[in-house]
Amino acid sequence: MIRVGLGYDLHRLVLGRKLVLGGVEIPFEKGEDGHSDGDVLLHAVTDAILGASGLGDIGSYFPPEEAKWKDADSKFLLKTVMNDVYNAGWKIENIDCVIKLEKPKFIPFRNDVIKSIAKILEVEDNQVFVKAKTGEKLGDIGNGNAIEAYCTCLLSK
Repeated sequence: MIRVGLGYDLHRLVLGRKLVLGGVEIPFEKGEDGHSDGDVLLHAVTDAILGASGLGDIGSYFPPEEAKWKDADSKFLLKTVMNDVYNAGWKIENIDCVIKLEKPKFIPFRNDVIKSIAKILEVEDNQVFVKAKTGEKLGDIGNGNAIEAYCTCLLSK
């Protein structure tokens, strides 16, 4: 059996927070405003995998109203989910992601982010790909006020 999942996340960018993408801290003056560490990319990956496996979504696993998830490390959240996904007999075939952000430029960090996600998921680097798009100076993304991520995944059993 094969199943496809789609994940999405969006966060406001604010001063005084770290910018974390795929578990990698990216030097920038703004970071994601979120209940956890705000890693939009890992949140999208988590939701894509949960959707494909039929095991829920990130909000049902880690309710934002629960104080214990405040400032949580998104790598830990994804590892927790992956334990259940692998125990249910699923295998990751591939992950494909898009990050939308105006600044900073993502390309210099892409390989580190891919390696980070692959390590968390315990898969090969070539099973993960991440590309970036700008907002073309339009809307909250284009004006540097937000960051958005999409992810699809293919699971097999």
